[in-house]
Amino acid sequence: MNYPNGLHKKSNNVVNYGNRGMVLEDDLNVTNEYYRENDIAVIYKKPTPITIHKVNYKSRDNAFIEKASFKIPSTTDYNGIYKGKYIDFDAKETRSKTSFPLANIHKHQLKHLDSIVRHGGIGFLIVRFVTLNKTFLLMWEDIKQFIKDGSRKSIPLSYFEERGKILELSLRPRLDYLKYIEVMYEKCEK
Repeated sequence: MNYPNGLHKKSNNVVNYGNRGMVLEDDLNVTNEYYRENDIAVIYKKPTPITIHKVNYKSRDNAFIEKASFKIPSTTDYNGIYKGKYIDFDAKETRSKTSFPLANIHKHQLKHLDSIVRHGGIGFLIVRFVTLNKTFLLMWEDIKQFIKDGSRKSIPLSYFEERGKILELSLRPRLDYLKYIEVMYEKCEK
């Protein structure tokens, strides 16, 4: 790119996919911190399991990882406990305005969520449609039913609007997803 005064700047067309979903994750991390601080629930982001291959020890207090690889495929992003029930969920973002691609959920994550629910836990996805600024909670049972029907490779926005719960941003907690989990508890107790 040519700027005035003879300055030149090369365009860097490298796309960085490393921070996809980070805004949603930040919102969820702040929400979970609120839940813990107020003794509502104990839910954490799971660390990604890695194998360290090379560490640079500049000094005793200043070491950093230079080379690492993923040990095993990670399951889901978050887990914890709420009112005696195990909770496990993943957070995803999409830039699509019309649907959420099923390819964004790995097969091992689907299998994991199915196992969680089969064993009495609560499993779900939180999906943010970034360009629409809409965030939904979709229970595992609804995801499983959609996949079982097998007619599409992506979940349409209308399915989220029909079956999911919209999560509105607020100050504290930022994304109160537990209010919908609470409704599930009330149904189970009746």
